[in-house]
Amino acid sequence: MSRPEAGVPHGATPPHQPASVRAQILATEHWSLLATRSMTWSEVMSRIVIHLTVLSASLVVLALVAQAAGFGTAFRVLAIGLAAGALILGTLTGIRVYNASADDAAMLIGMNRLRSAYVALDPEVEQYFVTSRHDDAAGVMASYVMGSRRSTLSHILGSTSMFIDVVNAIVAGTLGALIADAAGGPAWVIATVGTVSGLAYLGATLLVARRIFAPAAHESRFLTPQA
Repeated sequence: MSRPEAGVPHGATPPHQPASVRAQILATEHWSLLATRSMTWSEVMSRIVIHLTVLSASLVVLALVAQAAGFGTAFRVLAIGLAAGALILGTLTGIRVYNASADDAAMLIGMNRLRSAYVALDPEVEQYFVTSRHDDAAGVMASYVMGSRRSTLSHILGSTSMFIDVVNAIVAGTLGALIADAAGGPAWVIATVGTVSGLAYLGATLLVARRIFAPAAHESRFLTPQA
Protein backbone atom coordinates (compact mmCIF):
# COMPACT_ATOMS: atom_id res chain seq x y z
CA MET A 1 0.00 0.00 0.00
CA SER A 2 1.44 3.37 -1.04
CA ARG A 3 1.87 6.01 1.60
CA PRO A 4 0.46 9.53 1.04
CA GLU A 5 2.93 12.25 0.19
CA ALA A 6 4.23 14.40 3.00
CA GLY A 7 2.12 17.52 3.60
CA VAL A 8 -0.87 16.15 1.66
CA PRO A 9 -3.99 15.27 3.72
CA HIS A 10 -5.22 11.70 3.51
CA GLY A 11 -7.49 11.31 0.49
CA ALA A 12 -6.41 14.60 -1.12
CA THR A 13 -5.08 14.78 -4.66
CA PRO A 14 -1.29 15.19 -4.68
CA PRO A 15 0.06 18.31 -6.40
CA HIS A 16 1.76 18.47 -9.79
CA GLN A 17 -0.96 16.58 -11.63
CA PRO A 18 -0.80 16.26 -15.42
CA ALA A 19 -2.08 19.21 -17.43
CA SER A 20 -5.13 17.24 -18.56
CA VAL A 21 -6.20 16.56 -14.97
CA ARG A 22 -5.69 20.18 -13.98
CA ALA A 23 -7.75 21.31 -16.98
CA GLN A 24 -10.60 19.00 -15.92
CA ILE A 25 -10.56 20.39 -12.39
CA LEU A 26 -10.59 23.95 -13.68
CA ALA A 27 -13.39 23.20 -16.15
CA THR A 28 -15.49 21.64 -13.38
CA GLU A 29 -15.17 24.78 -11.29
CA HIS A 30 -15.91 26.93 -14.35
CA TRP A 31 -19.12 25.05 -15.15
CA SER A 32 -20.15 25.21 -11.50
CA LEU A 33 -19.85 29.01 -11.53
CA LEU A 34 -21.73 29.23 -14.83
CA ALA A 35 -24.59 27.08 -13.51
CA THR A 36 -24.81 29.08 -10.29
CA ARG A 37 -24.81 32.34 -12.23
CA SER A 38 -27.57 31.11 -14.53
CA MET A 39 -29.77 29.89 -11.66
CA THR A 40 -29.23 33.13 -9.74
CA TRP A 41 -30.42 35.37 -12.54
CA SER A 42 -33.29 33.03 -13.40
CA GLU A 43 -34.55 33.40 -9.83
CA VAL A 44 -34.01 37.17 -9.87
CA MET A 45 -35.94 37.60 -13.13
CA SER A 46 -38.79 35.56 -11.67
CA ARG A 47 -38.89 37.90 -8.67
CA ILE A 48 -38.98 40.93 -10.96
CA VAL A 49 -41.81 39.44 -13.04
CA ILE A 50 -43.82 38.78 -9.87
CA HIS A 51 -43.26 42.36 -8.71
CA LEU A 52 -44.35 43.87 -12.03
CA THR A 53 -47.36 41.54 -12.15
CA VAL A 54 -48.49 42.65 -8.69
CA LEU A 55 -47.98 46.28 -9.67
CA SER A 56 -50.02 45.85 -12.84
CA ALA A 57 -52.77 44.00 -10.98
CA SER A 58 -52.93 46.85 -8.46
CA LEU A 59 -53.55 49.35 -11.26
CA VAL A 60 -56.32 47.17 -12.66
CA VAL A 61 -57.96 46.91 -9.22
CA LEU A 62 -57.81 50.68 -8.78
CA ALA A 63 -59.36 51.22 -12.22
CA LEU A 64 -62.24 48.89 -11.38
CA VAL A 65 -62.81 50.54 -7.99
CA ALA A 66 -62.78 54.00 -9.59
CA GLN A 67 -65.41 52.90 -12.11
CA ALA A 68 -67.61 51.40 -9.41
CA ALA A 69 -67.24 53.90 -6.55
CA GLY A 70 -65.46 56.92 -7.99
CA PHE A 71 -62.43 58.65 -6.51
CA GLY A 72 -63.73 58.96 -2.99
CA THR A 73 -62.36 57.92 0.36
CA ALA A 74 -62.49 54.20 -0.41
CA PHE A 75 -60.40 54.70 -3.55
CA ARG A 76 -57.82 56.81 -1.75
CA VAL A 77 -57.42 54.36 1.12
CA LEU A 78 -57.11 51.43 -1.28
CA ALA A 79 -54.67 53.31 -3.50
CA ILE A 80 -52.42 54.21 -0.57
CA GLY A 81 -52.49 50.63 0.73
CA LEU A 82 -51.69 49.09 -2.65
CA ALA A 83 -48.93 51.62 -3.35
CA ALA A 84 -47.36 50.97 0.06
CA GLY A 85 -47.51 47.20 -0.49
CA ALA A 86 -46.04 47.50 -3.98
CA LEU A 87 -43.23 49.70 -2.65
CA ILE A 88 -42.36 47.20 0.08
CA LEU A 89 -42.38 44.34 -2.41
CA GLY A 90 -40.30 46.37 -4.86
CA THR A 91 -37.77 47.30 -2.19
CA LEU A 92 -37.30 43.66 -1.26
CA THR A 93 -36.93 42.80 -4.93
CA GLY A 94 -34.35 45.56 -5.32
CA ILE A 95 -32.33 44.20 -2.40
CA ARG A 96 -32.33 40.78 -4.05
CA VAL A 97 -31.13 42.32 -7.31
CA TYR A 98 -28.31 44.11 -5.47
CA ASN A 99 -27.19 40.90 -3.78
CA ALA A 100 -27.38 38.96 -7.04
CA SER A 101 -25.35 41.62 -8.84
CA ALA A 102 -22.66 41.50 -6.16
CA ASP A 103 -22.60 37.69 -6.34
CA ASP A 104 -22.45 37.89 -10.14
CA ALA A 105 -19.38 40.13 -9.98
CA ALA A 106 -17.71 37.70 -7.56
CA MET A 107 -18.44 34.75 -9.86
CA LEU A 108 -17.10 36.72 -12.82
CA ILE A 109 -13.89 37.35 -10.89
CA GLY A 110 -13.61 33.61 -10.30
CA MET A 111 -14.09 32.80 -13.98
CA ASN A 112 -11.51 35.41 -14.96
CA ARG A 113 -9.02 33.73 -12.64
CA LEU A 114 -9.81 30.36 -14.20
CA ARG A 115 -9.02 31.80 -17.63
CA SER A 116 -5.64 32.85 -16.28
CA ALA A 117 -5.13 29.24 -15.24
CA TYR A 118 -6.08 28.08 -18.76
CA VAL A 119 -3.52 30.47 -20.22
CA ALA A 120 -0.90 29.14 -17.79
CA LEU A 121 -1.61 25.64 -19.10
CA ASP A 122 -1.59 26.73 -22.74
CA PRO A 123 -0.57 30.34 -23.50
CA GLU A 124 -1.82 30.09 -27.08
CA VAL A 125 -5.50 29.88 -26.04
CA GLU A 126 -5.56 33.49 -24.81
CA GLN A 127 -6.03 34.84 -28.32
CA TYR A 128 -9.37 32.99 -28.56
CA PHE A 129 -10.92 34.45 -25.38
CA VAL A 130 -13.64 37.06 -25.76
CA THR A 131 -13.75 37.76 -22.02
CA SER A 132 -10.90 38.85 -19.78
CA ARG A 133 -8.51 36.75 -17.71
CA HIS A 134 -7.73 39.55 -15.23
CA ASP A 135 -9.50 39.75 -11.88
CA ASP A 136 -9.24 43.48 -11.15
CA ALA A 137 -11.99 46.05 -11.77
CA ALA A 138 -10.87 46.65 -15.36
CA GLY A 139 -10.84 42.92 -16.05
CA VAL A 140 -14.34 42.44 -14.65
CA MET A 141 -15.70 45.27 -16.78
CA ALA A 142 -13.92 43.86 -19.83
CA SER A 143 -15.71 40.55 -19.28
CA TYR A 144 -19.07 42.32 -18.93
CA VAL A 145 -18.74 44.27 -22.18
CA MET A 146 -16.91 41.40 -24.00
CA GLY A 147 -14.75 43.66 -26.11
CA SER A 148 -17.45 46.14 -27.14
CA ARG A 149 -17.14 49.88 -26.55
CA ARG A 150 -19.40 50.77 -23.66
CA SER A 151 -18.95 53.32 -20.93
CA THR A 152 -19.37 52.44 -17.27
CA LEU A 153 -22.24 54.95 -17.04
CA SER A 154 -24.07 53.25 -19.89
CA HIS A 155 -23.59 49.89 -18.19
CA ILE A 156 -25.04 51.24 -14.92
CA LEU A 157 -28.01 53.03 -16.51
CA GLY A 158 -28.98 49.94 -18.48
CA SER A 159 -28.60 47.54 -15.57
CA THR A 160 -31.37 45.55 -13.91
CA SER A 161 -30.64 47.33 -10.63
CA MET A 162 -31.29 50.76 -12.15
CA PHE A 163 -34.50 49.50 -13.79
CA ILE A 164 -35.98 48.23 -10.55
CA ASP A 165 -34.83 51.38 -8.71
CA VAL A 166 -36.62 53.65 -11.19
CA VAL A 167 -39.82 51.58 -10.99
CA ASN A 168 -39.73 51.73 -7.19
CA ALA A 169 -39.02 55.47 -7.27
CA ILE A 170 -42.12 56.02 -9.42
CA VAL A 171 -44.18 54.02 -6.92
CA ALA A 172 -42.67 55.98 -4.01
CA GLY A 173 -43.51 59.27 -5.72
CA THR A 174 -47.05 58.10 -6.37
CA LEU A 175 -47.44 57.04 -2.74
CA GLY A 176 -46.23 60.44 -1.52
CA ALA A 177 -48.66 62.22 -3.84
CA LEU A 178 -51.55 60.02 -2.69
CA ILE A 179 -50.81 60.76 0.96
CA ALA A 180 -50.60 64.50 0.25
CA ASP A 181 -53.89 64.34 -1.63
CA ALA A 182 -55.57 62.43 1.19
CA ALA A 183 -54.36 65.12 3.60
CA GLY A 184 -56.17 67.74 1.52
CA GLY A 185 -53.13 69.47 0.10
CA PRO A 186 -53.43 71.73 -2.97
CA ALA A 187 -52.26 70.60 -6.40
CA TRP A 188 -48.81 72.17 -6.15
CA VAL A 189 -48.18 70.54 -2.78
CA ILE A 190 -49.27 67.15 -4.12
CA ALA A 191 -46.94 67.50 -7.12
CA THR A 192 -44.05 68.67 -4.94
CA VAL A 193 -44.45 65.91 -2.38
CA GLY A 194 -44.72 63.29 -5.11
CA THR A 195 -41.60 64.53 -6.91
CA VAL A 196 -39.55 64.85 -3.74
CA SER A 197 -40.65 61.40 -2.52
CA GLY A 198 -39.64 59.74 -5.79
CA LEU A 199 -36.29 61.53 -6.02
CA ALA A 200 -35.53 60.87 -2.34
CA TYR A 201 -36.21 57.16 -2.75
CA LEU A 202 -34.08 56.98 -5.89
CA GLY A 203 -31.25 58.85 -4.19
CA ALA A 204 -31.36 56.57 -1.15
CA THR A 205 -31.29 53.42 -3.26
CA LEU A 206 -28.40 54.74 -5.35
CA LEU A 207 -26.48 55.49 -2.16
CA VAL A 208 -27.05 51.94 -0.93
CA ALA A 209 -26.04 50.54 -4.32
CA ARG A 210 -22.86 52.60 -4.27
CA ARG A 211 -21.85 51.04 -0.97
CA ILE A 212 -22.75 47.52 -2.09
CA PHE A 213 -20.89 47.82 -5.39
CA ALA A 214 -17.86 49.59 -3.94
CA PRO A 215 -14.51 48.06 -4.97
CA ALA A 216 -14.30 44.67 -3.33
CA ALA A 217 -11.70 43.91 -0.70
CA HIS A 218 -10.44 40.86 -2.57
CA GLU A 219 -6.81 40.73 -3.60
CA SER A 220 -6.37 41.06 -7.34
CA ARG A 221 -3.93 38.38 -8.45
CA PHE A 222 -3.99 38.97 -12.21
CA LEU A 223 -3.89 42.68 -12.95
CA THR A 224 -4.83 44.13 -16.30
CA PRO A 225 -1.69 45.36 -18.12
CA GLN A 226 -1.48 49.11 -18.47
CA ALA A 227 -1.96 50.42 -21.99
